[in-house]
Amino acid sequence: MSNPDFSAWVLTLVCADRVGIVAAVSNFLAERGGFITDSQQYADREAGLFFMRVAFEATDERIEGTDGLRTAFAQVAAPFAMDWSLTEASHRPRMLIAVSKGSHCLADLLHRWQTGMLPVDIMGVVSNHPDMRRITEWNGIPYHELPANGDKAAQEAALIDIFERSRCDYLILARYMQVLSEGLVERLAGRCVNIHHSFLPGFKGARPYHRAHARGVKLIGATAHFVTADLDEGPIIEQAVERVDHRATADDMARIGRDIEAQVLARAVGWIADRRVLINGGKTVVFR
Repeated sequence: MSNPDFSAWVLTLVCADRVGIVAAVSNFLAERGGFITDSQQYADREAGLFFMRVAFEATDERIEGTDGLRTAFAQVAAPFAMDWSLTEASHRPRMLIAVSKGSHCLADLLHRWQTGMLPVDIMGVVSNHPDMRRITEWNGIPYHELPANGDKAAQEAALIDIFERSRCDYLILARYMQVLSEGLVERLAGRCVNIHHSFLPGFKGARPYHRAHARGVKLIGATAHFVTADLDEGPIIEQAVERVDHRATADDMARIGRDIEAQVLARAVGWIADRRVLINGGKTVVFR
């Protein structure tokens, strides 16, 4: 039944867990000739919540288009008090990337975007340094240098102005070595993603890999998470680790760490673009 020429959508929802949710969604689609190509659901018994992601296609003229689907599904969602979203599968989230001097995460995202592996629209790159201008503009993307200059409020005001004028959906911190204010974090709640090494809460601050090497650390990892007011403690989207031994120098560990950071951030951004990540309090549900 699957046909790439048909219109396709992704429906995600969260609501209180109860009997009949899957049946209501399935019946809604069946009545309109919707062909389900992928369906995943999860019941969090502790929280009493139900999470669902459904990808489906139109098989005939009974599906009335995106606006019509949303209007009709609102009547299904209301009795369950669903928090839901229905988007066209071809929709590409608009993203603004923030970076400081480290190029590894930015370069990886730009490469994946240029080669079609990352289904997003990168609307610009902001930085508190000039270092990443060349690689950004080489990829045809606007670069906005926003030096801190001791005025954090003005810098953040300029950042959010760029974010809103570009009609961005997400801010991606690709090794942006600035702590966002609580007000900005609240404004971008659920729409800001960060990447950092997974030694935390150990080895905070500068040269974490060198200090980890001095302690003989055997596991190196990275964490991608949504940003909250609690520094580096937001809902985790993805993590990865790699084992090292006594032969690894501090520079070896830093190189391995950069590779892991780039891979983990790219996976997190890709899953968000596919509407596979749903926030569950202090955690996430990721329909891989």
